[in-house]
Amino acid sequence: MNAPPLRVRALNKSYAGVAVVEDLSFVLEKGRCFGLLGPNGAGKTTTLKLCLGLSVPDAGEITLAGHRIPEAAQAARAFVGVVPQFDNLDPDFTVRENLRVFGRYFGLSKKEMAARMEALLQFSSLSSKRDTRIDALSGGMKRRLMLARALVNDPDILFLDEPTTGLDPQARHLIWERLKTLQGAGKTLLLTTHFMEEAERLCDWIMVVDGGRKIAEGSPRELIARHIEAQVVEVYDASGTPDALEVFIHTARAQEGMEDMRMEKSGETLFFYTREANALLALLAQWPTLRYTHRAANLEDVFIRLTGRELRD
Repeated sequence: MNAPPLRVRALNKSYAGVAVVEDLSFVLEKGRCFGLLGPNGAGKTTTLKLCLGLSVPDAGEITLAGHRIPEAAQAARAFVGVVPQFDNLDPDFTVRENLRVFGRYFGLSKKEMAARMEALLQFSSLSSKRDTRIDALSGGMKRRLMLARALVNDPDILFLDEPTTGLDPQARHLIWERLKTLQGAGKTLLLTTHFMEEAERLCDWIMVVDGGRKIAEGSPRELIARHIEAQVVEVYDASGTPDALEVFIHTARAQEGMEDMRMEKSGETLFFYTREANALLALLAQWPTLRYTHRAANLEDVFIRLTGRELRD
């Protein structure tokens, strides 16, 4: 494919008069990992469904793998692998049978599927589990099998809807390793995730959406430089003293050299955002009952600033 694997222009979708996707435009470049980030209800999953032709847009244009969507969605999906948000493996089948049955959906013969089977099992580190039924697999094994299943048709493009949700750190890091391997092999990835570390590690380009609209886009490094101060200090009260943080806030605001420091309070944690933290760190050294973490700003800080700290249902 010479054209971009996915091109979306002025996409709109409403349900019951409520806009879920509103005037959304973006392009996936070949061989890159594109992150679609946003809080719950931001329109991420709806956008994926629209791009795959599983839902019909109210307006806009979508071209996937050189095919117009939704008119030629079936032809386009021959070039696409999908890892959905929730596992939908067949519990009556073994690991190998799940892969084999999925291959039939793409018209692969038994001979073709047999030729691909070993590589898929090795890629997902499931060779020893080939004859194991799904209900005997751990959560991490199931997600690895979902990824292997998405590769049955050797797709050019992978849609990954929160691929590591519910996994422990070891399983998550293994999935990240596998996704990097796929990108190195020239695959194009479209990723949604609530793990900002995951997006920062994997994505070349990120678009943040909220309320169905684009609110920011750029590389992870560009977004951090553009939207957040360079350093963050998180302060916690370890003493249990009532109002200890409030007293510290008052003291910090009166401290020379801290006038331009941005501060937020969330629960029992203070967040200080600054370009220079020396004055704050010197003050904290005088408060032994307070614990703190001093770190570089990251993508999660950007996400919180753009979308707020309020819970989304």
